Amino acid sequence: MNNIQNGYDNSKYLSDWNRYPKNVGILAIESYFPIQYVDQEKLEKFDNVSAGKYTIGLGQSKMGFCLDNEDINSICLTVLNNLMEKYSIHPHEVGRLDVGTETLIDKSKSVKSVLMTLFENSGNTDVEGVDNVNACFGGTAALFNAINWIESSYWDGRYAIVVMGDIALYAKGNARPTGGAGAIAFLIGPDASIVFERGLRCTHINHAYDFYKPVMDSEYPIVDGKLSVICYLNALDKCYQLYQKKFKYLSSINSLNDFNNNDSYSNEPKKKDGSFNLNSANAFLFHSPYCKLVQKSFARLLWNDFLQDEIPDDQIKNLIQYRSLTNEESFLDKQLEKELIKSSELLFQKKTLPALLFAKEIGNMYTPSLYGCLISHLLSKPIQNLRNTRVCLFSYGSGSASSMFSIIIQENKSNRFTLESLLENLEKQRTKLVEQRVEIEPELYDKYLKHREVSNKKVPREPNFDSDTLYPGTWYLKSIDQNYRRTYDRIQTKNYNLEKTRNSLLQQLSNF
Repeated sequence: MNNIQNGYDNSKYLSDWNRYPKNVGILAIESYFPIQYVDQEKLEKFDNVSAGKYTIGLGQSKMGFCLDNEDINSICLTVLNNLMEKYSIHPHEVGRLDVGTETLIDKSKSVKSVLMTLFENSGNTDVEGVDNVNACFGGTAALFNAINWIESSYWDGRYAIVVMGDIALYAKGNARPTGGAGAIAFLIGPDASIVFERGLRCTHINHAYDFYKPVMDSEYPIVDGKLSVICYLNALDKCYQLYQKKFKYLSSINSLNDFNNNDSYSNEPKKKDGSFNLNSANAFLFHSPYCKLVQKSFARLLWNDFLQDEIPDDQIKNLIQYRSLTNEESFLDKQLEKELIKSSELLFQKKTLPALLFAKEIGNMYTPSLYGCLISHLLSKPIQNLRNTRVCLFSYGSGSASSMFSIIIQENKSNRFTLESLLENLEKQRTKLVEQRVEIEPELYDKYLKHREVSNKKVPREPNFDSDTLYPGTWYLKSIDQNYRRTYDRIQTKNYNLEKTRNSLLQQLSNF
């Protein structure tokens, strides 16, 4: 047993798939993000840092945040309720509900248990799954659990739902502009148009103190920025290399879809030996703490391809001088990083940059971050250019846990859940993201967070903000009693008046 290679020798079992339901994947998607945001360029001026530090150095445009009338339970209630309503999902059709979050407001009671409020009237309490926690990886862990359930002997034919959400806040300083907030929900089942590619899932987990939250009464993490980047890129290397091995094996037994994903390094014919490189997928999506790290990550994959001779040397002559670097040295060499970014720029613009809309506009949503990139990718192309393509995804959570896996976007397999209806719903969410939010000046944001640091620990309490500062259909926190029990309610769907909401928000924020 000691001679088994890391995560690979079990590949001989990967072809025995006849007993599983077909085309397990994403049937429906819903997202939620707070109505208010801070502009990153203005935040640079307020923080008295050099122009471009947040917008160019981090690659961020805006940062969403929640007020005290929303918490992790409410935003997850909102995204789940909206998913079930928009796609007419009856509670009895759901047999599993998994949650991924690192925004803990209770060390015992799960967010999932609160979400079961939406199932009470139906009488359906037979819904498996609880919360999954490991920094930003919890959403992916929840997703894997849902997939595993449907592909197991315990599956009873019902759908699974995955809800992931977080409120990312940082203490004043360099890390504050990497915050964000939001939630995403998936309906998972067979006969999907967005299918998880069987056998192509690779994981790397190790122990590191790159980002952690040991202070239980604080919303702020402790962050080692330099170590965090190294841990992220090292995990990316490990997962990519394992993924390549599994891809090659599955190709050798004809268990893969063979796609022409174009946008290659050169005009040379596609290799037929089953190797996987940046030519082998239509898009590469990454967990996005900030967008600049995503570009560095894509460039890192180019480095892996280069070291494995997947790219002709005459295509990237400027990298040859770095071939002798050790792995550790390659993480820290800034000149190499610049060369990799330069060499991969054209492919990055085609395969990853279009998927950064949510990340740029909202910031780091933690567990939903990667899947905001998936939504952005789906919105970035005409439907005919999405079908029959492979998308490679990398998920990372500090501490650390990471995985690489892939999806196939294909023709509709269901008349009820079509790719067309999914994209139509996502287009409405893009309109809301771009046109229906309220900008808050950095001065007000800073004052609010100072107030929140104190008020967030007090009970009993009611929120400082009224429900008229929220989108229609939003669940909100009504109160917390002396025993820390929280009550929630939902704003009824109504005609939305952005100007009225903006005026109400600014008026109430000016009280701080």
